[in-house]
Amino acid sequence: MSTYGIDFPFRDSFVGNYVKMTGTPEKEVRADLIHLLLTRKGSRYFLPDFGTRLYEYIFEENDSVTFSQIEDEIRSSVANYIPNLDINSIEIVNAETDPTYVPSANQNEDTRLYRVSTDADKPYTARVTINYTVNNGSFSSSDFVIINI
Repeated sequence: MSTYGIDFPFRDSFVGNYVKMTGTPEKEVRADLIHLLLTRKGSRYFLPDFGTRLYEYIFEENDSVTFSQIEDEIRSSVANYIPNLDINSIEIVNAETDPTYVPSANQNEDTRLYRVSTDADKPYTARVTINYTVNNGSFSSSDFVIINI
């Protein structure tokens, strides 16, 4: 079995397998995207511009101005650090007005759902859905991730 890199984020393990490896190029790009989005800008010692400022939006208003800033932050970070990833769309909705939103305690976890903080399942959460395409030369694949802020 070939592996491509370290899957992110790390997960709990009862048998000591805390670091899981990605098995496909598509999963590697998703792991890279999540790693980029959930890393605080300025926290990497030799790459201070790596990451995003999504953590700064946790207690901001859920309005169009904040949503526009979140989208700009995601697009610029991805353009700088994952050039083979094309963002098709970014949809940001307020969890209070999203009829499909169910707090995580009452639903099965989707493997494409990630949280910026432990408070990111409260009603004031902004739900960010990123639809993207990975371009690897002549082949491309599409996927999505959901980030709760």
